Amino acid sequence: MDILKRNYYWWNKWTGYSLLILLLVVTPLFTIFIKLFDSPGGSWQHIANNLLFGYFQNTVFLLLGVAFFTFLIGVSTAWLVSNYEFPGRKYFEWLLILPLGFPGYIMAYTYVGIFDYTGPVQVFLRNNFDINFQGSVIDLMNLPGAIFILSITLYPYVFLISRASFLQQSKTMQEASFLLGANRLKTFFKVALPMARPAIVAGIALASMEVLNDYGTVKYFGVNTFTTGIFRAWFSMGDVTTAIYLAAILMVFVFLILYLESRQRGNRQFAAVTGLHKPTARLIPSLGKKILYTGICTFIFLLSFLFPFFQLLHWVSLTYHKVVNQDFFLLIYRSFGLAAVSGLVIVFLAVVLLYALRLSPFQWVKNITKISTLGYAIPGAVIAVGVMIPFLALDKWIYGTLFSSTAGLLFSGTLFTLVFAYIVRFMAVGYNPVEAGFQKIGIHVNEASRLLGVRSTKTLWKIDLPLIKTSLVSGVLLVFVDVLKELPLTLILRPFNFQTLATKTFDMATNEMIAESSNAALIIILTGIIPIILLNRMIMKRGKKENLP
Repeated sequence: MDILKRNYYWWNKWTGYSLLILLLVVTPLFTIFIKLFDSPGGSWQHIANNLLFGYFQNTVFLLLGVAFFTFLIGVSTAWLVSNYEFPGRKYFEWLLILPLGFPGYIMAYTYVGIFDYTGPVQVFLRNNFDINFQGSVIDLMNLPGAIFILSITLYPYVFLISRASFLQQSKTMQEASFLLGANRLKTFFKVALPMARPAIVAGIALASMEVLNDYGTVKYFGVNTFTTGIFRAWFSMGDVTTAIYLAAILMVFVFLILYLESRQRGNRQFAAVTGLHKPTARLIPSLGKKILYTGICTFIFLLSFLFPFFQLLHWVSLTYHKVVNQDFFLLIYRSFGLAAVSGLVIVFLAVVLLYALRLSPFQWVKNITKISTLGYAIPGAVIAVGVMIPFLALDKWIYGTLFSSTAGLLFSGTLFTLVFAYIVRFMAVGYNPVEAGFQKIGIHVNEASRLLGVRSTKTLWKIDLPLIKTSLVSGVLLVFVDVLKELPLTLILRPFNFQTLATKTFDMATNEMIAESSNAALIIILTGIIPIILLNRMIMKRGKKENLP
């Protein structure tokens, strides 16, 4: 019976659909790999001799700096809110996640404004202490400034995953450490931190991927990285091959990060083997330590969210009457429409991939789904280059073969190409919530439906999808927010004269209209906060369930 079932499942229309999705998703990487065998462009020699080492140096320093500070901020705050009871702790559990809603490039513009001549810091010093500065109070337009901005924006990745790991650790392990004479600090370094290491490294890896994807921050601060190099080669020099070479080097960084994260994790498991799980009890520290812990979390929250958020609100109050008009609402409509369509398409394809896996639980089908979701690890600029080239070639072939003309663009420079690139980049974002929904309902529902003679498509439509509708909505919402914030990919692939909230914010800020750009930036941030709060609730519910005896 098992053999018959396996033969039946080996190939069906769902596995065919999943294979087609895989071929589409790997197109950018395959394109870059093939194009590497072309001769280097005319600009490559100049970049290799004069700029390549700077790209490499700045990218490495940026990665190391952000990794260090996200670890320091994320792990320390996660440990405090997970293990100590102090005033405001329950609020800091979700307040410290809010910086994820702040794209790095918007944070960069805001902080430059805070320390600028007309910013609140210099105004306060001039009005109260008659202190005047030549230029900015703190010069952030450099590599250390970029590290600071990206660190306070991305540390919630480490905070979220580390906090979840600390909450799942058993009280029994810590009690054993105390019985062996270790104090709270030593227990943290010898027991809690090693057990949470896989989670911490995973959070740092996610933050590193975002660093490699960043374009707005490093471009605004004048820090040359491989991402800015790709834009320079593509737009300024018009050299596609050089852009591909730089994209390939950038992918080496991505694969190295993934390899190191996988290597350190290996097959090691950091969990109690007794099967007895007692949730960690929060300690009640002394009054002085309570004040200290509250002060640390408050300072991090002010620095990473509240100060820049209030600065944006101030700018909005000064400029909204000039910016918020019919064109602005049209901009919101276009941005939300593009994000919504992308979210719906991505979640639909994620359902296809996961349903193929449910009907054909073979290793090769699992590999298809895994590879199809790797796009999130690829920087947006790399995906844009890998998508644009085959679509340009397709347009050239269509017009040259069918219409005997090379004029016009059927796919390139259209919303179709842009949505296609979003599918490659954000498939994992829509896939993970849908996968969690399917795991909750189990496989028995499908088996019962098939025993009653119902076809797989009808089973999916009538039974599975209604049961996982919450997961579907979550997937669409998460993709919606990520598409709304995406900058480098959209800048390269957007149709001519087509703006989104992200590109409008970037264009206005780079044209020294920072205050005016705050209106579009505020919409992005407020929209991004919604899934962050939902994500925190999901983690808390999961933690409560796992801590039940």
